[in-house]
This record gives sequence, C-alpha cells and structure tokens, in this order.
Amino acid sequence: MVPKGKLIIIGGAINTGSFAETQFGLPENMNFFERGILKRITTESVRDIESRFEIITTASLMPEKVGEEYIKAYAQLDVHNVGVLNITNREEANSDENCERIKAADVMVFTGGDQLRLSSIFGGTKIHQILLEKYKNEPIVIAGTSAGAAASSKNMIYQGSSKDALLKGEVKITGGLGFIDDVIVDTHFVQRGRIGRLLYAAASNPGILGIGLGEDTGLFISDGHVMEAIGSGMVILVDGRQMADTNLTDVEMGQPVSIKNMVVHVMCDGDVYDLNDHSLIIHHPKVIPIG
Repeated sequence: MVPKGKLIIIGGAINTGSFAETQFGLPENMNFFERGILKRITTESVRDIESRFEIITTASLMPEKVGEEYIKAYAQLDVHNVGVLNITNREEANSDENCERIKAADVMVFTGGDQLRLSSIFGGTKIHQILLEKYKNEPIVIAGTSAGAAASSKNMIYQGSSKDALLKGEVKITGGLGFIDDVIVDTHFVQRGRIGRLLYAAASNPGILGIGLGEDTGLFISDGHVMEAIGSGMVILVDGRQMADTNLTDVEMGQPVSIKNMVVHVMCDGDVYDLNDHSLIIHHPKVIPIG
C-alpha cells in the first residue's frame, strides 16, 4: 500500500543531548532554515502556511528552548498555527487530549535529542497508532531531525561510538517508529564520522539500506519509496544487498569486523533514489557562465 503521507528526515543542525554523545548547546540559529528545509516542510503540507503544526520535543533535554526555536523559525515563514507537545511518558502518549491534537495536525515535527526516548515513550501507544494510520491514509507531513529522523524507520540505531563502530557488538539497534521499512537512518553523519555505524548495520542486516544524513541535509520521501535529497550537505547510502562476505558471525565480541563488497552512494541536493528498484538519479544543475 502506497502511503498518502510524506516523510522528511533531517540530519540535524542542533544537538540537545543524545544517547552516549557529548552534549552541545543550541547555536544562534537553526541551519536548516537557511537552505529552505523548514520551508519545504511547509509547502509540502496540505494547507501550506495555514496548516496545523505540532512540534514534538520529547527527545530533547531542553524541550522548552527547542520548542521556542521552532516557533521562531516558523514565524519567519509566516507560519503561526504551531503547537509544542513535550510528552514525557507513555500515559501522556495515550491521553485523549494529546491524541486529539495529533488527529488535528497537518504536520508533525519530531525534534532532536535521544531517539530511545521516542521509541520507548511512543512505541505502541495511541499516538503512535494514530500517526501510523494518518501516514498511510492522509496527506500528513511527518518530519524528524536528528533523533526524530533516526526513530522514523522500523530499525533504529540508538548507541555506538563512531571510532569503535566496526567492532562486533559496539553498534546497538532496536525498533523505531516504523514509518518506513527496509532502511536504517543515522544522523550528524559526516560531521561525526559515522560511516562505520552504517557499515556495521548493513553488514548485520544486508536487506536494509543504510541512510547517513549530514547536518542541514535531509531526504524528502514521497509514496513511501521516492527519496529526494534536500539541503546543503550530503546523504550517504550504504547498500549491503551485494555484500559478498563478512566475518561478523565468526569473530568474538569486541573484535574488528571484515566486510567485502559493500556499495556506497553519495547524494546531494536534487538527487533522487528509488527504494523500489534501488536506482539513483543524480541531478546535474546547469552551470551559468560568469559574464
């Protein structure tokens, strides 16, 4: 079944304290505003600037501050019908009041922070079920940045240092919110050197496509399978379907892992990847001569 909703996953430009990561403060502004990712979220929504936005700050350690930043950013786009939901436990994720707000939303934005909070608080709740149904049957836009992007897929990386990622057992994977299947998403990808995390994830489950999102960079996913790169940076794809061999099951825990014949693609703004046939179309912008 082709979902009627749209999914926008963003690598992040802010960090509010994610699992096993050093906590950084908020920058002066949100980078993705500059390159139009927030604008794209708005224009893809069913009522454009009149759409009802709900910002879910559950993943963040600074929910009030993050919520304020999103409200300010959207105000610059003349979007004012914006609410902030800091749902902190499963009881709140099952409450009738919060469920009604989710039902009325045209756009849902999951902020950054700790993706394990998103999966453990929302997984299997009434809000989670409402969102899955809306994504399948309504033209809702579901966006996530950083932790919100990582939690969007069925499989989710929630722990693993960059430098030790290719040691057996270092990368931890659990279930995400399941808006998209057959992929696994990692964020702050280029800036934190996380290629090893995706290589390990793809080696342990070659049937899924690893997606590494750089900061101020995202994927706009329509029809559940057409992925367009947006923003100023890079998207790295790790495809394990052609992997020839690995010693993953043979080595002891904590030992390095060998991988043979892993396929890697790099996407930039305007490039399109189709999950159905695994084809990549690279956008070639016209160069305008000077003078």
